[in-house]
Amino acid sequence: MNFFSSDFKLGILGGGQLGKMLLSETRKWDIQTLVLDPSEDAPSKIACNIFVQGDLMDYETVYAFGKLVDVLTFEIELVNLAALEQLEAEGIRVLPSPKTLKKIQNKGVQKELYRQNKIPNADFSLFATPSDLRNSIENETISLPFVWKCTEFGYDGYGVKIIRELSDLNALPNTECIAEEIIPFKNELAVIVVRNVSGEVKTYPVVEMEFHPEANQVEYVICPARIDDKVAKKATAIALQVAAIFEPVGLLAVEMFQTQDDEILVNEVAPRPHNSGHYSIEASYTSQFENHLRAILNLPLGNTDSKVAGIMVNLVGEAGFSGNVVYENIHEILAIDGVTPHLYGKKQTRPFRKMGHVTIVNEDMKEARKIAELVKNTIRVVAE
Repeated sequence: MNFFSSDFKLGILGGGQLGKMLLSETRKWDIQTLVLDPSEDAPSKIACNIFVQGDLMDYETVYAFGKLVDVLTFEIELVNLAALEQLEAEGIRVLPSPKTLKKIQNKGVQKELYRQNKIPNADFSLFATPSDLRNSIENETISLPFVWKCTEFGYDGYGVKIIRELSDLNALPNTECIAEEIIPFKNELAVIVVRNVSGEVKTYPVVEMEFHPEANQVEYVICPARIDDKVAKKATAIALQVAAIFEPVGLLAVEMFQTQDDEILVNEVAPRPHNSGHYSIEASYTSQFENHLRAILNLPLGNTDSKVAGIMVNLVGEAGFSGNVVYENIHEILAIDGVTPHLYGKKQTRPFRKMGHVTIVNEDMKEARKIAELVKNTIRVVAE
């Protein structure tokens, strides 16, 4: 099939910043694109050929959109799975497949698959409701503290909470959930695996992630991770084992913990472009977005090596500010060599909302980390 400068149509479910960055690659190659998103102000709206406003969880909306395209992909897992299964049955190529997404949408299913396939991960128990969880605590089947996770619809730190005492359960939603062992980890790591339709597989270097303690969002992504080579090889090997379970086409981001004794435990996965790979736009020979596109179109995969050290700084809304966004001191960071801001196109800011990121590239990792700290402390996402 001729994808370039032709009648071929690629559909993307979700029009957020991940879709916007993926669209920069489709525009480079002149591939027709259609985007479905519930917001009329979706960041991807300015970069696609056709924008459709609609509910990603509504069967009829997703089904009708899918019938307009030749290949359908997504930038968010929260989409109507039944519609994707029906589209695939009718010959629409849905990539990653509904089979892969079905294994990933529910964190309980994910965790059970790790257990069945002997993938190292934190010990856990699954509960139908918070009431069942409360009973287990009162009966001393489960010990405090632990990490609570809702099995579905958690995203960007939402749906995750540390439970330290029984009263912490009072604010939890009435939904299926996981109680997970707290891991005293040394580092949070991630490996992005890319696999095309023909089964060609490549991995990006292991990255190190530093999280905001309050928002549970990534503040810095550091590539390559500042870890021993043996640990990096172990993390990559486990990521490949995880990919073999889910059989993705496109990207699979595997998030992990490095324990105090250098064991690797899988935390969660995402079958799409991922925050941990944004550095690759400037720092890699082939960005994660280009390789996702290559994979779903069954093109040869690009070189995943880094050209230089890369660090990504997340730009999120400052606490205490809501309204029309202002990027304070952006001129100052633009004056620094190797610094590239990416603004996602969201007009309204609120506390901890992801509004953009900044990539810092430098041949010296220590220098890159110093500049990243300067950038983080200089630019502020505030409101008018």
